[in-house]
Amino acid sequence: MSLESLYQELILDHSKRPKGFGLADEEGATATSHQKNPVCGDEITLRVRMDGDHVRDVTWEGAGCSISQASASMLVALLEEDGGDDGLTRAEVTTLIDGFREALRSRGKIPLDEETFSDAAALSGVSKYSARVKCAMLAWVALEDALARA
Repeated sequence: MSLESLYQELILDHSKRPKGFGLADEEGATATSHQKNPVCGDEITLRVRMDGDHVRDVTWEGAGCSISQASASMLVALLEEDGGDDGLTRAEVTTLIDGFREALRSRGKIPLDEETFSDAAALSGVSKYSARVKCAMLAWVALEDALARA
């Protein structure tokens, strides 16, 4: 099995069994962001719960292609893995978002590091298809917006 087909399976798995799907109660949320990709119709609503400067919980609901749905799931899984019990700081999350954006805009020149981005590294190949970059970025932009509102 090639690395590319393994990545495709990982994307399909996350889109079929998404992590963090189902919005948490709005009452406990710090901020909510709704984003839409008008080109293809992908949509996501993402809620973040902060504890001081730490991201405690991220949940989402959305509809769209397997790339946008998998990317949202991978983002939540990454935050859960890296955050541990305390959660990541706002600055750490912003660094992840910036690195993800840079790699996806690189047109394949900057691969996502698997150690840093875990399953989301499977989205590296998306950077070669500019029409799909917005799909992969949707959840990350929603989180960035929610953090700005928090």
